Amino acid sequence: MMKEQKTVIKVTNATVRFNKSNINYNGLKEYFIKMLKRELMFQEFFALKDVNLEVKKGEAWGLIGNNGSGKSTLLKLICGILKPYKGTVEVHGNIAPLIELGAGFDRELTARENIYLNGALLGHKKAFMQENFDEIIEFAELQDFVDVPIKNFSSGMSARLGFAVATIVKPEILIVDEVLAVGDRAFQAKCKKRMEEMLSGGTTLLFVSHSINQVKELCQKAIWLDKGVVKASGNAEDVIPLYINS
Repeated sequence: MMKEQKTVIKVTNATVRFNKSNINYNGLKEYFIKMLKRELMFQEFFALKDVNLEVKKGEAWGLIGNNGSGKSTLLKLICGILKPYKGTVEVHGNIAPLIELGAGFDRELTARENIYLNGALLGHKKAFMQENFDEIIEFAELQDFVDVPIKNFSSGMSARLGFAVATIVKPEILIVDEVLAVGDRAFQAKCKKRMEEMLSGGTTLLFVSHSINQVKELCQKAIWLDKGVVKASGNAEDVIPLYINS
């Protein structure tokens, strides 16, 4: 008898609401005057509406949909960056979120300094980062730029370093948002290979990409979002054609 897979992410009837201003204000002064007079006008905007998603340990899910469909919002909800207006989100396991590569970097500091800084933000001790320093630099292909400030890096170089630091430890849950859109083809292939190694080791993957081919290659499951609403969810081979033909 096969052992049932453990649920690691469960999103139940989750709704995310933002307030959009209806009026353009001429500077902060006018904004604060309106705020004090309670004359600010907002329009409700629902980024996600009653979304349900259950992810089992070791599954790879692709999040697909047009720009503005709510994919990144759903990832931020699962990461705990956003809280649901309604509904619940349960996560069991440590998350490595690659939503904005290099978001924890200080642009005035060098690559070397940022590796230790980013490692600390991820909860790693200095000794651990020292032990893995050479591997990080080698993966990021930045041997000649170790002591160069990040502000002088291209977006591709920063992305390589961010990915190398974030994936030095195999997380239980890996969340990737358009990472493979950054960098050259060789780097994309390295990222894909590392993610495949993590998946074969039991890591759970949530993957956002505008490349349907990448989703097909990495994910067995898919959820299609459109304007914050789930249009279809299940096996990727069933969901992807619905999205393509919509």
